Amino acid sequence: MRKLWLAFTAVVVISFAVLGWVGFRIYQEKPPVPSRVVTAAGVTVVPEGMIQAGQNVWQSMGGMEVGSVWGHGSYVAPDWTADWLHREAVFILDEWGRAEFGREYGALAPEQQGQLQRRLQEIMRRNTYDPAAGTVTIDEVRARAFEANAAHFASVFRDGRDEYAIPAGALDDPGKLRELSAFFFWTAWAASTNRPGETITYTSNWPHEPLVGNVPTGEAVVWTGVSIILLLAGIAAMVWYYAGRREDGPLGTIPTGDPLLGYKATPSQLATVKYFWTVAALFLVQILLGVVTAHYGVEGGAFYGIDIASILPYTVARTWHLQLGIFWIATAWLAAGLYIAPAVGGVEPKGQRLGVNVLFAALVLVVVGSMAGQWLSVMQHLGSGTAWFYFGHSGYEYIDLGRAFQIALLVGLFLWLFLMVRAIRPALQRRDEQRSILTLFLISSLAIAAFYGAALGYGRHTNLAIAEYWRWWVVHLWVEGFFEVFATVVIAFLFARLKLVSLRTAGQASVLSSTIFLSGGIIGTLHHLYFSGTPTVVLALGSVFSALEVVPLLFVGYEAWHNIRLSKATAWVRKYRWPIYFFVSVAFWNMLGAGLFGFMINPPIALYYMQGLNTTPVHGHAALFGVYGMLGIGLMLFSLRALRPEEAWREGAVTFSFWAINVGLFAMVVVSLLPVGLMQTWASVTEGYWFARSAEFLQTGVMQTLRWLRVIGDTIFTLGALALVWFVAGLTTGHSIDKGEEWSPDARKVRV
Repeated sequence: MRKLWLAFTAVVVISFAVLGWVGFRIYQEKPPVPSRVVTAAGVTVVPEGMIQAGQNVWQSMGGMEVGSVWGHGSYVAPDWTADWLHREAVFILDEWGRAEFGREYGALAPEQQGQLQRRLQEIMRRNTYDPAAGTVTIDEVRARAFEANAAHFASVFRDGRDEYAIPAGALDDPGKLRELSAFFFWTAWAASTNRPGETITYTSNWPHEPLVGNVPTGEAVVWTGVSIILLLAGIAAMVWYYAGRREDGPLGTIPTGDPLLGYKATPSQLATVKYFWTVAALFLVQILLGVVTAHYGVEGGAFYGIDIASILPYTVARTWHLQLGIFWIATAWLAAGLYIAPAVGGVEPKGQRLGVNVLFAALVLVVVGSMAGQWLSVMQHLGSGTAWFYFGHSGYEYIDLGRAFQIALLVGLFLWLFLMVRAIRPALQRRDEQRSILTLFLISSLAIAAFYGAALGYGRHTNLAIAEYWRWWVVHLWVEGFFEVFATVVIAFLFARLKLVSLRTAGQASVLSSTIFLSGGIIGTLHHLYFSGTPTVVLALGSVFSALEVVPLLFVGYEAWHNIRLSKATAWVRKYRWPIYFFVSVAFWNMLGAGLFGFMINPPIALYYMQGLNTTPVHGHAALFGVYGMLGIGLMLFSLRALRPEEAWREGAVTFSFWAINVGLFAMVVVSLLPVGLMQTWASVTEGYWFARSAEFLQTGVMQTLRWLRVIGDTIFTLGALALVWFVAGLTTGHSIDKGEEWSPDARKVRV
C-alpha cells in the first residue's frame, strides 16, 4: 500500500508542478492587449481602454453563452473571432479587387486572387505591436474594414438576428457596441498575427482561414501522431496489466441478509433527503431549459411560434441549462457525501444536522441569486458599473456565476468540507483497514472545496488567455478530475457498507485507479487550451497527456461487469439494483462519451477543425451527463434506498426512467449532434472554420433536418427525466412505495 501512496503522491506533485510551469509560460507569452490601435498616419482607430471595456461588455451580456470566441462558447451564433477575421479579409480583398481589376475578389481569375491573397497575408500576419508605446499599427484599408465590421456587428446586436438566436435590443448603447467590436477585433488580431520571431499566430494559426494563411501548424500534425502512438502504447500496457491479473474469482463471503436492515438513520442523514428533492427538481428544470435551448437552434426567435426571446433569450436559457446541470450533479454528490460520512465515522457529531441545514440554505441562495443576477445582466439591467461582475454574469462558460456568488459557493464548499471532516474524524483516529480509503476520501473532499477557488483566478480586466487557463482548472480539474476521485471512493464505501467488498481491497483499488486517472488527467487539462493564445508547449503536453487520460476509460467495461456481478450476488442485493445499474451506465458512458467521443476531438489536428462545432456537445452531453449525471442519479438512489432499506419500492417508474434516459441520450447524440458536427467538420476543412459556424451553412435544408431530428432523443430523454422525478417524489408521498410489502431480514419480500 505504501508504494501505491508514493506513486499517487508523485503523480499529483509532478503533474501540478508541470501545470503551474505552463501557467507561468502562458502569463509570459499571452497575446498582448494594446492600449491603442492606430493607422500608419497616426489616426486612432481603437482608443485606450476600449478593448478591455469591450471584453467587459461581452462578458456582461453572456460572453461565451452567445456565440464563441477562440472557439469556446455556444454553437448557434457564429464564432466572433472567425467571423470578424473572415469579414475583414473579404472586405480588404474586395476593395483591392475593385481598385486594381475592376471586380470583387470572388470574380477574379485564380492568379489574380493569389496575388491579392499573398499581399493580404503580409499585412495581416505582420506583427506591428510596439511594447514601449503599447500600440498596434494597422494599414488604412484595415481601418476601413474595422468600420465596416463595427457597423455589421452593431446591427447584429442592436437589431437582432433570428438565425443567431439574438433578439432585437440585445445591446442598444452605441458606445458599448463600439467597445464590443474593439474586443472582437483584438481576438481576430491575435488569431492572425504572428508571434514575435515566429511564423505562427498567437492562437497557433486557429481558426482555419486560408485567406490569411491560417492553416494547421507542423506541431499540430506531429503531436497528433505522437498522441495516437502513446494511446496505443497505453492500451497495450493496460491489456498486459489486466491479462496478468488473476481472473475474478468468487466475490467472497456475502451476507445472507441486508446489513442495513434495522439501521436507524441519524438526524443529519435524514436532513439530506431535501437535497435529493432539490436534485430532482433542478434536474427537471435543467431538462426543460435544454429543450428550449436546443429549439432556439432551429427557430431562433421563438419557441414553436411563441415569442419568448424577450423574456427568456437563448443566452439566459443556455446559461441556466449548463449551470443547473452542474448544480444538481454536484448537489447529488455532496449530499451522498453528507449521508455516508456519519456512517463511516460511526458517530453523529453534535450540531451536524444544523450544519447540513445551513448548507442547504446557502445552496438555495447561490442557485436562485445567481440565476436572477444572470438574467438581469444579460437583459442589461445592472447598469454600466461593476454590478454585472459581482452579481451578474461572468461571461465564462461553466463558471457563469457573478463573483459574489462564486465566493458564496466557495464558502459553502468549505462548510461542506468541515462537515465531512468532523463526521469521519473518529474513523480516521481508529487507524484500521479503512484508513487508506478514508485518507483518499479526505484528499478528494479537500480538492473539491479548494479547486473551485480557481474560478477567482481572473478579474475584470484579465487577459482572455489567462482567464481561460483558470477556467479550465475548474471545468477539468474540479468537475472532471477530483470529483471523479471522490465518486470512486464514495461508491467503494457504499458497497463496503453492504459488505459486498472489503475496505482494504476497496482502498487499494481506489488509490490505484485514482493514480492512473490523474497521471493523464491533471496535465491533460491543457488539451482545452491548444488555441487559446497559449505557447506551443501547451499543445505538446496537452495532446500527449489527454491521450493517456483516455486509456483507463477504455477499460471501464471491467468495472461495469464487476458492478453487474455485485447486483446479482444474492437475493437481497436486488433491492439496490437500480442504483447499481446507474453505476453500470456510468461505466458505459465513460467509455463512449469521455473515452471515444473525447479522443475524437482531443488530438490537435482534429480539434483545430472541430473546436466549437457540434462535435463538442457530443462529448459534452455524453461525458458530463452520461458519466457525472448518471453517477449523481445513482448516488441519490443509493442514499434514498439505504435510508429506508426495509421499504419495498414500486420500480416501474425508475425502470422506465433508466432505459429512457440512456436510450434518449444515445439517440440525441448519435442521431442529431454527431451528424451535425461531422458535417460542420467537413465544412471547416474544405471552406474554413467561419463557414462551418455560419448561418449560410447551418440553415441549409439538410442541416435543419438533422437538427430537428434531435427531437426524437430529447423527447425520450425528457420522458425518462419526468419518470425519475415522479419516482423520487413518490418516495415521500408514498406512490413509489409498495405499502403492502417490505423486505425481511432473510432477503424475502413479505406482506404486511
